[in-house]
Amino acid sequence: MARGHILDLTGQRFGRLVVERMQDMRKGRAMWLCQCDCGNMAVVQSGRLTAKRTQSCGCYRRENSAAMQTTHSMTRSPTYLTWVSMLQRCENPKATGYKYYGEKNVVVCPRWHDFELFLEDVGCRPEGRTLDRYPNPAGDYEPGNVRWATPKEQSQNKRLKFDL
Repeated sequence: MARGHILDLTGQRFGRLVVERMQDMRKGRAMWLCQCDCGNMAVVQSGRLTAKRTQSCGCYRRENSAAMQTTHSMTRSPTYLTWVSMLQRCENPKATGYKYYGEKNVVVCPRWHDFELFLEDVGCRPEGRTLDRYPNPAGDYEPGNVRWATPKEQSQNKRLKFDL
């Protein structure tokens, strides 16, 4: 393409965008008016279209962002907060309790690094219960070794002090 020549993008599709017409020139670059599949209009610089850097009016990012934040809609639930605490005390050296978990090589099974899989395996946290490693209090956080326990059940399932 020769310098100064503008490639006509009219009618071409770039992701969700279909180019309607050239809108104007900005700093020597062609700006194109595009119709998005969602119905919105967007003005996009030609290089961003042809390099596939812009493929929607912004609706795709908003949809994707919303979906990532609301996949389970439990971010502030007791179950989710328990899950975060479990991961922190096993994997974050700055977390309270890390010395009793992470430093003692207590790990969270790889499957449970995904909250939805953790939820599928252990269910929602019942009111008044906490996550307990049972039947093996020295074992890892994994299927078959956790339960939602009452404070009394958990106090009866503690490791001996010399194990800490």
